[in-house]
Order: sequence, then C-alpha cells, then structure tokens
Amino acid sequence: MSSQLAVVSGASSGIGAATANALAGAGWQVVLVARSRPGLEAVQRSIAAAGGAAVVAALDAADGSQVAAMAETLRRDHGSPSLVVNSAGFGAWKFLEDTPPAESAAMVAAPYLAASNLCRAFLPDMLERRAGLLVHVGSPASRIPWPAATSYTAMRWALRGLHEALCQDLVGTGVRSCHVVFGEVSSPYFEHNRITRDQLPAIGRLVPVVTPERCGEVILRTVRRPRREVVHPFMLRLFYVMAAIAPGPTRWLVAATGRRHEGRDQERAIGG
Repeated sequence: MSSQLAVVSGASSGIGAATANALAGAGWQVVLVARSRPGLEAVQRSIAAAGGAAVVAALDAADGSQVAAMAETLRRDHGSPSLVVNSAGFGAWKFLEDTPPAESAAMVAAPYLAASNLCRAFLPDMLERRAGLLVHVGSPASRIPWPAATSYTAMRWALRGLHEALCQDLVGTGVRSCHVVFGEVSSPYFEHNRITRDQLPAIGRLVPVVTPERCGEVILRTVRRPRREVVHPFMLRLFYVMAAIAPGPTRWLVAATGRRHEGRDQERAIGG
C-alpha cells in the first residue's frame, strides 16, 4: 500500500483538491493535508464517491511538531508515502511597505515552511527505499518577479530554492524533486487572498487561465514522468524562454506593464 500512498498539502480546495482527486482516480491512496477540516472532509467525500480512498489530516503544516505527529500516525496506520505534493500557499500581492509583518510571516509559513516540514518528515523513508517523489507547486514569480508582490515573490523564490537544493542533495538516491509552475488558476486562491486579475502586469494577462482540474492532470502526468521543472500552459513557457534569452528586456516589460506606486504614476503623468 505504501508504494501508492501520497500526501497532498493544501488539499481542501483549488489545485491541492484537484490533485488529490486526480491521484485517487489513478489508484493512489491520498492523505489530505490542510488546516480546514470541513474542506478536507468535502474532498474526502468526493474521492470516496468516485471509488477512491483518502485520509484526512487536518493540521498546520508550517508547525513541524504537528507534521511529525501526523507522519508517525501515518506510518503506523498506512505506511510511508512515496509521493508528497506541496500545494499549500498563502499569498498577498502588495508592496513591501504595505505588507504587515503577520502577512509576511504567513507567506513564510506557506509555502516554504509547510513544504520543508513535509519533505523532512518523509525523506528518510524515501531515502531508505531509494525511491520517492517530491512535487512543489510554484509560481512564475519564482523566475519572473512582478511589481507589488514583494513578500509573495520572495517566498516563491524560497520554495524554488528548496526544490533546487533538494535536486542537488538527492543525486544518485532514487528520490526526485519536481517544481511545477502554473499561471493564473481559476481557483478560490485568488478570492481567498483578495487578488484580482488587474494586479497582474498587463503582459502577464496574455497567459490563459487554467482550471484546478487541468492543474491536477498536469501534476498526475508529472508524477508518472517526473521532470525537474514543469511549466504550464504553453504561453507561460514562452515567457520563461523569453526571460532566459533576454532577461533585461523581460524585466523592463514586466515592470512597465505592472503596478506602480501612486507617486511614480503621478510623476509620469506630470512629466508626460
């Protein structure tokens, strides 16, 4: 059973819930991790209705002691997972001076601390088996920062840094780390975090919006054929290529079409 056991964080809604459903539909037993028990139980019911199996683990993954206790219980009752999907994340798109310390701390907690704690909890078992997969759901901001999302961007770089460091750590172990990046997703994430589409740089609005279900399909495909980094949709991959080939012009374009401080907007208007 443990060879088909997956832990999915952020599983109460959005990409995490869709990924859990996709994995369960493919025969995985899924451990649903998030803080919202009602949300997790709703996902568990949808998985059960489709003939799948899921276990609810309502906890704060940013709390290492809670994760350690969950891991111990999981090993005892179900075995150790061969897959961890880190999909938990909080995001407030604001200038740094407008971001309260509590919001910055919440963005450190998820995605970074939550992902770090879950990986740490199950890596020893994966290393012993010489098999396992860690999947981190990231953001384009980890490659192409845009204005007025300072703390959000910094923590997405931290998540990508965790992934890149793990890739180096895990060479020759049989365990792999994957970074999966999506553009805008039609999930409750944007509503929960009070993010609107006009907060994106205008150039970024060229990237089509994808559904959580499509994200779940992409992650399932990645589980079947792991790659170091997966970027979806295609238009977002083109932006990645542009940023790699012409980083300076890409930074200028994102800044020029993104949000600005009101004072700078006024200066531009006065100066023509």
